[in-house]
Amino acid sequence: MNTIQMLDPSSHQHQQKINKDLHVISLPQPVRVPLPLPSIHLRQLLFTAAQLISRSDLSAAHRLISILSSNSSAYGDSSERLVHSFTKALSLRLHHHHQHHPIFHKFNPPKSFMMTPRCNIDIYSDQYDSILQSSYLSLNQITPFIRFSQFTANQAILELIDHQQNIHIIDFDIIHGVQWPPLMQAIANHHPPPSLRLSATGTNLNILRQTGDRLSKFAHSLALKFTFHPLLLPNTNNQTLIVDHLIHHLSAVLLLPTETLAVNFDLYLHRHLNNRNKLLLLLRKIKSMNPKVVTLSEKEAYHNNPIFLSRFTEAMNYYTAVFESLEATLPPNSGERVEVEQVWFGREIADIVAEEGDCRKERHERFRSWDVMMVSAGFRKVPLSSYALSQARLLLRLHYPCEGYNLEVVDDSFFLGWGDQSLFSVSSWH
Repeated sequence: MNTIQMLDPSSHQHQQKINKDLHVISLPQPVRVPLPLPSIHLRQLLFTAAQLISRSDLSAAHRLISILSSNSSAYGDSSERLVHSFTKALSLRLHHHHQHHPIFHKFNPPKSFMMTPRCNIDIYSDQYDSILQSSYLSLNQITPFIRFSQFTANQAILELIDHQQNIHIIDFDIIHGVQWPPLMQAIANHHPPPSLRLSATGTNLNILRQTGDRLSKFAHSLALKFTFHPLLLPNTNNQTLIVDHLIHHLSAVLLLPTETLAVNFDLYLHRHLNNRNKLLLLLRKIKSMNPKVVTLSEKEAYHNNPIFLSRFTEAMNYYTAVFESLEATLPPNSGERVEVEQVWFGREIADIVAEEGDCRKERHERFRSWDVMMVSAGFRKVPLSSYALSQARLLLRLHYPCEGYNLEVVDDSFFLGWGDQSLFSVSSWH
């Protein structure tokens, strides 16, 4: 039970940490112009600034960005917060043009845009990783996005490994492993309880080990036979190199003939879309391992457009719905809301808007692209069950009782959206 609290972002300890960090926020508060611009005008200026950058009219873009930064805030309404995040991203892209090399190499952008909203920490410092991890836990607590995808994936896995005595799960980018305690609890109730082996990838060995220790202690409390195998990947922007390492790791993973294999891709595969051939090799390698089930969740957006302005417009539409959902479900003074918007989603927005080439990781594509790719790799879709649908709806109704969220079933897969905007998809494959 103690382990669950360690993994649960709603714990008192995590809340105290958020409150403490918020106390030291010193987000630059720019001097506003005498007549603050309405949100609709700010959005129009934002798009104009993006157009100017796309035409390399950098001086005019810089002037507009200065106006936008003086008229937006991380603490306004959802539209103002969105403009604030996208203005920061455009500023980073502007400096990319000035420096003539990728934005995440060393350079000297404006100090005000190098600070996180929680505390004055450089986003390229070692401390930023811990802030990012904390924002992930807040995201898991205050939004249904992660819970929806992980809960649905767990249900698909449980239904297809039911009554198996030896279960092996390969989880790509496990982070804190918050997905697995509910599944472990569910299978521990089987008689007799099966054994569970979890192989998990990550780029931070300390986090991998800590995650493995927490899950091992939790399994012990359930009297569940459990082993954890960390698979360390290089922390690099070279996604092709990472895929090579993944294929190497998978070749070295011991597959026991008595085990039933499940593979989990939770908001992960889009990072490797810069090289589709390599990604197909990875998927075909997994197919050759004969998994009983492969679960796949992704954002329902097209942020992989090579044309900057099209990608910018798509991102604006997508994150408008995300920020509006946060405004509808959380108070304006919520510390977790600021953290999630400006750290977690702010990082994604900066990557989509400011990055090009191999440095850009957030290459989301819509479900139809993943459908084609999975079929090309030899997989066939497994329809998600009506029970999984009822449980997903129950999750939304109990924990996020807001009319704005909607859940749809399309092509045997689940789609979570806000208003008219689909945000996430979850599917199951064999």
